[in-house]
Amino acid sequence: MKVTIVGTGYVGLVTGACLAEIGNDVFCVDVDPRKIEILNNGGVPIHEPGLQEMLRRTRAAGRIQFSTDVKASVEHGDIQFIAVGTPPDEDGSADLQYVLAAARNIGKYSNGFKVIVDKSTVPVGTALQVQKVIDEELKTRGLEGSDKHRFSVVSNPEFLKEGAAVDDFMRPDRIVIGIDDDDAGNRAREKMKRLYAPFNRNHERTLYMDVRSAEFTKYAANAMLATRISFMNDLSNLADTVGADIESVRRGIGSDPRIGYHFLYAGCGYGGSCFPKDVQALAQTARENGHTLRILEAVEAVNNDQKEVLVNKIVKRMGEDLRGRTFAIWGLAFKPNTDDMREASSRRIIEALLRRGATVRGYDPVARDEAERVFALDLADRPEDLKRLHFMKTQQDALTGADGLVIVTEWKEFKSPDFWHLKSALKTPVIFDGRNLYEPEAMAEMGIDYFAIGRPHVELGRNGSSN
Repeated sequence: MKVTIVGTGYVGLVTGACLAEIGNDVFCVDVDPRKIEILNNGGVPIHEPGLQEMLRRTRAAGRIQFSTDVKASVEHGDIQFIAVGTPPDEDGSADLQYVLAAARNIGKYSNGFKVIVDKSTVPVGTALQVQKVIDEELKTRGLEGSDKHRFSVVSNPEFLKEGAAVDDFMRPDRIVIGIDDDDAGNRAREKMKRLYAPFNRNHERTLYMDVRSAEFTKYAANAMLATRISFMNDLSNLADTVGADIESVRRGIGSDPRIGYHFLYAGCGYGGSCFPKDVQALAQTARENGHTLRILEAVEAVNNDQKEVLVNKIVKRMGEDLRGRTFAIWGLAFKPNTDDMREASSRRIIEALLRRGATVRGYDPVARDEAERVFALDLADRPEDLKRLHFMKTQQDALTGADGLVIVTEWKEFKSPDFWHLKSALKTPVIFDGRNLYEPEAMAEMGIDYFAIGRPHVELGRNGSSN
């Protein structure tokens, strides 16, 4: 099938590569010539495991192309996926300007029946807005009501985890398709059924529903996952106060099959391109419709506060004035297996340490370049602080001579370090662990002062062992 993907970000690139992988003829378009140049030269503008290899195969097979030619992209695909960004507006609502611009181009250059697929995460009612914009363009061209230029707007939200997006697309838990029950919708349904047939051979994964319910489903899914994270983070702070171990609590409640273990890890807050903006957007949708999603507003507030918890532990241990102190930061991206720095907890933590006069040496396996770019913008008005922020090539470079280690992202390479070497490299053998990677008793036995999230702090004896 001939498919067009509008937007070459995480969702667009993964969608395009995976659809090309199973044999479709895919045209990816973007208004950013820098991205297209990178892709046409064999590179990938994002870090996503398995994506570059898949793009290399499909490009060599001639099943995927990249261009800034909007007219050619519309003429190419019978199915037009809109996979552009929907950043939060000032009031927290989703900014739809890029979605509607894509729709306008489709209406401007449409050359036949089109299935327009909203793949971007969009609020309820967006499909209707997309339909109106396309109708306006067709009317301008004198094609309104033309059978040849009819179209159907479909909602097909993505459920891709950054760091595992390729696998999520190729082995989906479910495929949600919201579609109108009319003649155009029936034609669109057949095309979408054919497109996703390879993913349904073992068993039917597609859930058909009305468009508004499909739009709502995406926000509801991310809001639920964010709620689980904030719930555990809130409990972890109480566990700190009452002397409970949140990791034991996690195992205790997660063993209940009605609850399960997923997204029950306490930490230093969620980030990324989805949870923060989607929680805000759903809460704003509720306000616009006269409702208050009290749980979601609490979820956001807890997450905002949670990003300061690790800093508070550092201040309690070392004092408010951190001038002359150096901290190693392991992990900069918001999660492992990505270089995405959007809403990353490291940004809040590092800025807070710099504001208190500390020097920071950050290390991340893949996010170093993106972190340098982001912090140059974040600290543009604080040049003296920026001078005290250094990005290291190895975790050892960050560690040597530091007054403490701060773990922010749970990369695999951080899970089993040489603790004796780590202890000797640090000026002060202290770890502030925002991801609860280690056992407090084991750390105390090695003479490492260990502070985690919602886990008991084991005091060290004078000889460096636990009491």
